[in-house]
Amino acid sequence: MKNETLELAKALIARKSVTPADEGCQQLLIDRLTPLGFKPEVFACGDVTNLWIRRGTAKPLVVLAGHTDVVPPGPLEKWHSDPFVPTVREGKLYGRGTADMKASIAAFVVACERFVAAHPSHPGSVALLITSDEEGVAVDGTVRVVEALKARGETLDYCIVGEPSSTQVFGDTIRRGRRGTLTGRLVVHGVQGHVAYPHNVKNPVHLAAPAIAEMAATEWDRGNEFFPPTSFQVSNIHAGTGAQNITPGHMQVDFNFRFSTESTPDSLKARVQQVLERHGLEFDLAWTLGGKPFLTERGRLIDVLAGVVKQVSGVTPKVDCAGGTSDGRFIFDICPQVAEFGPVNRSIHKVNEAVALDELEPLTEVYRLALEGLLIAK
Repeated sequence: MKNETLELAKALIARKSVTPADEGCQQLLIDRLTPLGFKPEVFACGDVTNLWIRRGTAKPLVVLAGHTDVVPPGPLEKWHSDPFVPTVREGKLYGRGTADMKASIAAFVVACERFVAAHPSHPGSVALLITSDEEGVAVDGTVRVVEALKARGETLDYCIVGEPSSTQVFGDTIRRGRRGTLTGRLVVHGVQGHVAYPHNVKNPVHLAAPAIAEMAATEWDRGNEFFPPTSFQVSNIHAGTGAQNITPGHMQVDFNFRFSTESTPDSLKARVQQVLERHGLEFDLAWTLGGKPFLTERGRLIDVLAGVVKQVSGVTPKVDCAGGTSDGRFIFDICPQVAEFGPVNRSIHKVNEAVALDELEPLTEVYRLALEGLLIAK
């Protein structure tokens, strides 16, 4: 028997859609869904392609959200097969984007096809929100579609994001929220000079080290029942000319907060400023807010999704807010109930990324049954 989800996933993986490219992936979805009565809108923003494709005009509106862009494959010699030639072996489908998240997108489409075939006059509406700018800077992707929908007064009732949420076995985890992300770029100024004359220099590495150590050791908050404590991590440090006998004139430090709802961007910024000033540093500091934390209250979406996941997989899913960020942070602005569910997250962004073949049909059924539970069941 032909596995429709597998075949569509292969077709998507074969398109080299390294962020922000889409490479025709979204057109495949349009070709499959428009014969079913879905109405497509394409939002092109620079190099980014976004798709909003909807069937129906009534409420409630259930949205399946995801992205067609993938991260670069990395060193090709470490792949056991071409990352853009979908390959089946050892019970898995290999290729860049299999788990993150072209298998989910394929499952979205097949689930919609089955749902519409069974319920051609279904109440409410079904839509897909797909972007090619999730793995990149995420400034012209889902957020732009959300802005456009908000400008014309549209809201979503339920949204399932197809991120690979399962951790150990299929069905073991649903995400109901994510931490916020706040990035800082700190430039500490000093005085460059010869290493043999320390009295004539101000080494910014030495000056900044105690402040960085203090921030790394700081308890920013204790988290809460939904989120772990806010964390501070340095990601990059750059200083020096490359010469061995010159002290640097400045040092650049990139750092990130993954923050819970117990902290705010403004509170974190203020506390960092206080630390740097207390250590007497001369500095410049720029901030980038990648997204605020969001949390879906336990309600119909979580109840329906948890129920169908258990029905299909036999596993009672844990419902948490772990992991990094997702486009759910943007969608939450116009949708009170956002959850994430997808295949096992064991190989995303790695070489030899893969998804188990035996997850594809269950994944499709979870999405189909979720549509039924949210739109058909009383």
